[in-house]
Amino acid sequence: MTLIMAHRGSSGNRPENTLPAFAEAVRAGADGIELDVHLTKDQELVVIHDESVDRTTNGKGLIRELTLAELKELDAGSWFAKKYRATKIATLQEVLNLLLQMQFRGFLNIELKTDKFHYPEIEAKTSALLAQRSWPFTHWYSSFNLASLTIMHQLEPEVQLDLILKDSAKKIAAARDLDYIEGIHPSYEWVKNNRAQVEDYPKAIRPWTINLYQTLLNCFDWGVASVITDFPEKAGRVKNMVRR
Repeated sequence: MTLIMAHRGSSGNRPENTLPAFAEAVRAGADGIELDVHLTKDQELVVIHDESVDRTTNGKGLIRELTLAELKELDAGSWFAKKYRATKIATLQEVLNLLLQMQFRGFLNIELKTDKFHYPEIEAKTSALLAQRSWPFTHWYSSFNLASLTIMHQLEPEVQLDLILKDSAKKIAAARDLDYIEGIHPSYEWVKNNRAQVEDYPKAIRPWTINLYQTLLNCFDWGVASVITDFPEKAGRVKNMVRR
């Protein structure tokens, strides 16, 4: 059965990768939540998609050149809607605390954003944070960077690891051949244009970013492992309709 993964939380109707987006994803009944992790200048794990704060805050600069205190001064919600102007960039710890408080029982897909900057020790810091206690949800890691997943495999040999890609034949082959890679997160276009390969692929396929009614229907019909969507509530409605 195809699961629903909330991309950066419920990012279609809340500011992406923020506590409001994650809370809404839980409320909407998403099976899983995806988020992106970077490392600040003072070695704090923060949840934001881009390497810089320019697009989703009122500030400027690279995450790796800013401290957590500097990041916390920024408005991370007004770019989406004025009513979210008090929204701040969250630490990974704050997101974990929220999911714990809301009794989330699904899965958390932590994307290590190391494809442009490979932050030193980000894998070890993330793994240590998740290992500090048991959680009511499961977690796994994904990345465009195979090196980060290899490091995570060494740190957590039993954890699920997924390789993200657009349409790279090299990455698709690598994920297939490496025992510790559980699945791939390709673009929807690759899945649509490679139906025969998808049917024969021996590992889980979770395409991104599936937002339109027809693309959701297609993915449910094809039986992919999960859809990665900005609109988890909408995806749930479509899935329930398909079940009838």
